[in-house]
Amino acid sequence: MKLQSAIHFLFPPQCLCCGVETTSDFALCGPCWRETTFVSGLVCDACGIPLPGDAIGQAEHCDACIIAPQPWTKGRAAVMYEGSGRKMILGLKHGDRLDLAPSLADWMVDAAKDLPIAGALVAPVPLFWRRFLRRRYNQSSLLAQKVARAKCADYCPDLFTRVRATRVQEGMTRAERQENQRDAFAVNPRNTAKIFDRTVLLVDDVMTSGATLAACSEACFAAGAADVNVLVLARVARDT
Repeated sequence: MKLQSAIHFLFPPQCLCCGVETTSDFALCGPCWRETTFVSGLVCDACGIPLPGDAIGQAEHCDACIIAPQPWTKGRAAVMYEGSGRKMILGLKHGDRLDLAPSLADWMVDAAKDLPIAGALVAPVPLFWRRFLRRRYNQSSLLAQKVARAKCADYCPDLFTRVRATRVQEGMTRAERQENQRDAFAVNPRNTAKIFDRTVLLVDDVMTSGATLAACSEACFAAGAADVNVLVLARVARDT
C-alpha cells in the first residue's frame, strides 16, 4: 500500500483522454466522462446502434438492418464515435496511444455481455500490409487480443488475409463503402480447419456502414464458419 501511494505521489493518475490528474488509474476525468457516450439501453441487435425506447428482452433492429440485413447475426458497440470517445480512438489509431488499448478493450468486454463468445474464435479485422507497415501495429488486433483473454476465448490474429488494398472510406456513401470492400478479404488457408463449423467474433475499432465487417463475415461463411458476430469499440451515429 505504501509503495502504491508513493508511486501515485510521484506519478499521479491521469485522465485517459486529456491527461489531467484523476483520483484513480485508467479513468476519465469528469468532463471527459460526460463527453463519452457509452452505448446502453435498447440497441439494434445486428449493428449495435442505439434505438429509441426501452429494452424489453427481445431483439430489435434498426430500419437500415431491416431493409438491408447484415450478413452476421449479432453486433455490439461500446461507445459512440463522438466526443471523448472519438478522441481516444484517434489517439489509439493514429497517435501511438497503445496505452489506451486495455481500458478501451474493457469497455468492449462490458458491451459484449449479450454476445455468445463461449467457444468462439476471436479475430480482428486486418490492415493491408502497406498500412500496417506505416502504422506499425493493428489497433483492432490489440483490442481483439485483450477481449479474447478476458473472455477466455481462442484468439486468431491472422484469420484473414487482405486480398487487395482498399481506399480510405471517409466521405464515401454506404454503397461506395460496400463496393470498396467487396472481395477484399479471404480466410488464410492455414486457418481453414480452425474456422470450420465455429462461431467467429469479429473485432474492429469503428463501425460506420458495416461494409468492412460484412466483407469479413462473408469470407468467414465462405470458409465454413457456423456463425459470425461482431464487436466494435465505437459506432458512428449515421451512415453516409
